[in-house]
Amino acid sequence: MASWGSIFIKCAPGWRKKALLTSIILKIWRPKQLQIGIKSTLMRGGTSKGVYFLANNLPDDEETRDRVLLSVMGSPDDRQIDGIGGANPLTSKVAIVSRSGRPGVDVDYLFAQVFVDRPVVGYGQNCGNILAGIGPFAIEQGLVEAKDSTTEMVIHMVNSGDTAIATIQTPNGEVNYEGDAIIDGVPGTSAPVVLNFMETAGSMCGALLPTGNAVDEIDGVKVTCIDNGMPIVVLPAMEFGITGDETVEQMEANSALKERLERIRLELGPKMNLDDVADKTVPKMTLISPPQNGGIVSTRSFIPHRCHSSIGVFAAVSVA
Repeated sequence: MASWGSIFIKCAPGWRKKALLTSIILKIWRPKQLQIGIKSTLMRGGTSKGVYFLANNLPDDEETRDRVLLSVMGSPDDRQIDGIGGANPLTSKVAIVSRSGRPGVDVDYLFAQVFVDRPVVGYGQNCGNILAGIGPFAIEQGLVEAKDSTTEMVIHMVNSGDTAIATIQTPNGEVNYEGDAIIDGVPGTSAPVVLNFMETAGSMCGALLPTGNAVDEIDGVKVTCIDNGMPIVVLPAMEFGITGDETVEQMEANSALKERLERIRLELGPKMNLDDVADKTVPKMTLISPPQNGGIVSTRSFIPHRCHSSIGVFAAVSVA
């Protein structure tokens, strides 16, 4: 039986601004107490940050692999002090990538959400933010050959079976990380990664409107259950006695709000063909309210128990 101990990280000096190459060494119980180094890349994708692995660098056995990922992140622990997770769901994510054998597809991408405070690794969803880093990672790892100027890459999202096409800036055949693109929730600017999603409706629930209704009423609240790349529940903020423009900290401190959202989420799970969702990261709960700073609507998403600092890619696709 394996026992996972300390984590040591080696950072490659001079690595490009937007990616940090790391070598993670996990202590595994063996007769001679050997250490095994697992190469990975620590990279931001959109509003999230995750550890990107080549699939063949991780154990084939799923249970063993999950134990490795929990150890890498330092879970379960609110601070994730013994790992490289950032004590937040947005920084406790993993991408597992391999060259695809599917016709017309370049790479396969399996997303794993490592719970911060529980020994759970969830595979029941995609992550569009981490998806943004798959193209650069695949090029850097030699899975896909970069073209001059820009490189298009077809990515199979293993969690749902959906496909996305990523366009990456590759001047002179190298990934460009510098640019003027701005996204809410992230300081500074970077090069954009353009993502086009193909046929995402019903990715996990089997239908765009998994309950068969445009509007359902649960716990006295009218909601819309939708699966357009990720199962989410859209709810009006005013039904919960809030305006929707509260800060993340205020949302996090509102225990009554979070408890009611979770009750609704647990009740809707089976109705959305997701069965018992107590230990699942979906459906995500998204509160909507009138626009505060432009646009046509304001949102606050819970993933599923912590308030998102902005909004997930697939939540945005579904709300739109």
